[in-house]
Amino acid sequence: MADERDDDDAALFRSAVGPVRPLPDNAPPPAAPKPKPRARMAERDEEQARDDFRHALDVSLAGSGELEAGDALSYRREELPLPTFRRLRRGEISAQEELDLHGSDVREAEALLRAFLRDAREHGLGCVRIIHGKGRGGADYVDSRGLPVLKNLVDRLLRQRSDILAFHSAPPTQGGTGAVLVLLAPPLRRR
Repeated sequence: MADERDDDDAALFRSAVGPVRPLPDNAPPPAAPKPKPRARMAERDEEQARDDFRHALDVSLAGSGELEAGDALSYRREELPLPTFRRLRRGEISAQEELDLHGSDVREAEALLRAFLRDAREHGLGCVRIIHGKGRGGADYVDSRGLPVLKNLVDRLLRQRSDILAFHSAPPTQGGTGAVLVLLAPPLRRR
């Protein structure tokens, strides 16, 4: 009796629903996106340029402009007005952030300096101070010619950057020739 009832219920259901058609097969899930292409040649060129730059610190070149411990760092792009540079040189523009490279080796100092400048730029800072020391702290801070390694690294790296308007060794009250005040270009505004 139960079988007749189930058959009647099934027949009743089919008549109420009407004709049916099978559902289409499920579409396959989307494939994982392909990785973005990388500029491997540019990455290799960048790494090679960094290595060349690092090794250039120890290469002895006559008249290369290497700085001694007491020499002042100084650089100004032409578009920066001279009165603004004079204010920087006198220490009248206050540093908004500071990086101390004491105790860092050359590779670490370079990485710290690049990250610090990138962060300062991203946060819209106008002036920063970098303490590099005078190179009188021992053999770790001078090269084979007795020149201050970190000071020359900072000088070279700052001169290469397009976002640096000017820099000058700090006045004696702010670190003297063991520190440098850096004036950054304002960030570009996106339209």
